Amino acid sequence: MAEQQIQVAVLGGGSFGTALASIAADNGAQVRQWMRDEALVEQINRERRNSRYLPNYVINPAVQASTDLETVLHDAELVLIAIPSQAFRSVVQAAKPWLRPEQILVSTTKGIEQSGFLLMSQVLEQETGFTHIGVIAGPNLASEIADKQLTATVIASADALTRTRVQQALGCRYFRVYASNDRHGVELGGALKNIYAIAAGMAAALGMGENTRSMLMTRALAEMSRFAVAQGANPMTFLGLAGVGDLIVTCSSNLSRNYRVGHAIGEGRTLDEAVDALGQVAEGVNTVRLVCTKAAEIGVYMPLAEGLYHVLFDGVPPQDMAKTLMMGEQSSDVEFILPREDVQQAHRETGGWHD
Repeated sequence: MAEQQIQVAVLGGGSFGTALASIAADNGAQVRQWMRDEALVEQINRERRNSRYLPNYVINPAVQASTDLETVLHDAELVLIAIPSQAFRSVVQAAKPWLRPEQILVSTTKGIEQSGFLLMSQVLEQETGFTHIGVIAGPNLASEIADKQLTATVIASADALTRTRVQQALGCRYFRVYASNDRHGVELGGALKNIYAIAAGMAAALGMGENTRSMLMTRALAEMSRFAVAQGANPMTFLGLAGVGDLIVTCSSNLSRNYRVGHAIGEGRTLDEAVDALGQVAEGVNTVRLVCTKAAEIGVYMPLAEGLYHVLFDGVPPQDMAKTLMMGEQSSDVEFILPREDVQQAHRETGGWHD
């Protein structure tokens, strides 16, 4: 329960934004939620239901929905921004006239902006210049949160006030909020795991066994942390909820949108057919393209992501993705303990290295 009443604004009418709005209201906050869809606003205010994203979830009556940004942001101390990455900047720009430097801005979006390879918290910094900026990431399937199943998330920020206020506003008996000061690592973990959820969905559809899927997730974690460290993140972050925790749930659950896209492709659908059937944004599709381009630019070895890219965009059969996993170099398991370079050098010195 929040220690004091806090005014919370939620930007976005999707499943996670709706669940967080209701959690904050359950904790005693005054909550306003913004979305573009007037019919959905009317339904939430009248029926306490979001039929498009969480049809069976009863929304706390204290949540007031609106299509007017000024109304939603007025006097809000905490602003949760749950907008898909493609529209994130435009919504922030539209909100700017009613944002104030003392407000706490927190992104819940697990994606990357194509122009400049920017994470959503970096977009917030660019657009506002505010001090109190954070991100939420973790194993947070919205439908399970709506069912009040026990789960946890991470609030990451260099700003102690941001971390504390989010913990106070959202922490409750079924939703635990843990703190981190590695905003970049937590945010990258949330974005990168979407890539491997697509791969895991494909593997499941292709009938691959538990050993194979476990190997896929573990090597995915190695790729994620390798890439993130090259971008300035702390590798230890990936042992937490926003790293391995989020990776496990998105690579194991049919509730994950990215997993469902991968599963459909593994069953033989095209990428367009899989995305159309989903009917929602699967952030991982765009993230694969952006991350592979960035990895090539900075020289980070990411064979799984590259293999998935070829399946999604170059017409390579999904069955060939497994070959990427098995034919790559046999190098270090945990390279922050034993560097890949040391293994490569040992192979060369013993005559056993083959590029």
